[in-house]
Amino acid sequence: MSSKRLRAEPENGAGRKRQLKREVAELNPLLVEAKERVSEAWSRGLEYSHEQGLLVSTQPFTHCVIPDFIQSQSFLTGLQNELLQLNFHEKSNDLYKFKQSDDLRRRKEYHISALRKILYEDFRTWLSDIAGVKLESTVDISSAKYEYTDVLLCHDDELEGRRIAFILYLVPEWQASDGGTLDLFDADDHYQPWQIVKSLTPSWNTLVFFEVSPVSHHQVSEVLVEGKCRLSVSGWFHGPSLERPPRYIESPTPRMPHIACDEEILYEWINPIYMDMSAQANIQEQFEEKSEILLKNFFKKEKFQMIYEALSNPKIKWKRRGPANKRCYDQAEEDGLPDILAKCMKLFRSEAMFLLLSNFTGLKLHFLAASDNDEDEQEDELELSSGNEHACSSTEKDGKSDSTYPEGNESREGEKAKTTEKTMPGDSPPESSVPVCQGELRHWKNGYYTLIHDTNVENTEFALDLLLSCGCEGWDEEFGGVTSYIAKGEDEELLALCPEDNALALIYRDKETLKFVKHVNQRSITQFNGKHEGRGFWDFSFVYYE
Repeated sequence: MSSKRLRAEPENGAGRKRQLKREVAELNPLLVEAKERVSEAWSRGLEYSHEQGLLVSTQPFTHCVIPDFIQSQSFLTGLQNELLQLNFHEKSNDLYKFKQSDDLRRRKEYHISALRKILYEDFRTWLSDIAGVKLESTVDISSAKYEYTDVLLCHDDELEGRRIAFILYLVPEWQASDGGTLDLFDADDHYQPWQIVKSLTPSWNTLVFFEVSPVSHHQVSEVLVEGKCRLSVSGWFHGPSLERPPRYIESPTPRMPHIACDEEILYEWINPIYMDMSAQANIQEQFEEKSEILLKNFFKKEKFQMIYEALSNPKIKWKRRGPANKRCYDQAEEDGLPDILAKCMKLFRSEAMFLLLSNFTGLKLHFLAASDNDEDEQEDELELSSGNEHACSSTEKDGKSDSTYPEGNESREGEKAKTTEKTMPGDSPPESSVPVCQGELRHWKNGYYTLIHDTNVENTEFALDLLLSCGCEGWDEEFGGVTSYIAKGEDEELLALCPEDNALALIYRDKETLKFVKHVNQRSITQFNGKHEGRGFWDFSFVYYE
């Protein structure tokens, strides 16, 4: 027994020695030394900087940068090692793409526990005094890894109870050219982000914090370097909620009914196979089954080539669409568009296109188009108008759209004449249900995207989306620029539409289906076909409403 005790004592002693060698995490004493000056600057909205690098800045919103946040380098190395051994989960949606750990509040690793204790106790007390806010003991905390092409797009962090956001960086030597910067946006009169006015490059053992507010718009820019990991610990301190201004609702995009135009324009532009009535019936059958379809080689080859060449015209005026918390891409100003592009926009707005889309989809996008209740309505009308000389005309207007386009071996000219006769200006639809559309010509390149946002009234309606892309030969889903459809409140993708040259995509979405365009990443420059020189691609984007 004595020999066992003799062996046990050295083991316990060795264990105590190993524990004693562990560095104790302590905050930089500069926080105590500069506390009064930092507090004054924070409360009065003043700039303050210390020779050791501590900084309080008010632009574009008040934030603080603390270098050498924790004193012990060996502790930080141990913390970094523990974090990298955690199980990180891939996080990807419209707003971000990166890897995140589970919540660190219950982790028992020595260094993670010690960091949590510092943040929950010493730093929280210091921060409460600085911000003049009683912060709760509960703190959200997790670790994130950003690697090549990872990004977190513009947002404000606002959520009930969040008061102070913080980020502690544990990165290797890092340059601004590596990406992964913390970009801060200023805001307009509607509390919407306007432009990036400051970018903070992450550095080892630096902590940044700021108050969560309606103007605290920020992002993590895309990581542009391969082989580096932007590791951080971040989260939020909670406290009494601030009173928030009403959310800004953007003015809806103008919608317009079709432009009077017969089907001659269709025969001029569209691949003849799509003008065949049996093909249209086939397309409608597939569309009604899946609510989406892709029509390849939609335009005639020569027309599509003319579009592609015109899109590179330097005289086109492109306007950046924002704000950054909702979207970022270039929209063509239609005044002064090259003639071929102006005609293409007219085509998508034409009466003939509305009617063709009705044939493709079965939707009531034209008063001549068939609807599910047409047969019943026709019977009712015939009964009510028995003996009425106008009954035939009324029935013809509400009839099936099968006769709209050429069928079999009949002459195209004859069919066009009959259709034109149906759509004379005097034959107008009921004003109560006039189909309308909205559309734009867009340019996509590295850094562009759209986000889902709950103030978008267009997400609350049934609609038919139309997309036709150009300049994207060889485009890969890994480049981004993919139009993604998801169910409201879900992350699972219902449909991912990758850009494809001269392919017309039609997607019908209901009130519970949302869409966004995924961030176009650095791979679109480094891996995309060299002849494109990083120009990205273009698309015609239209939405039709019954």
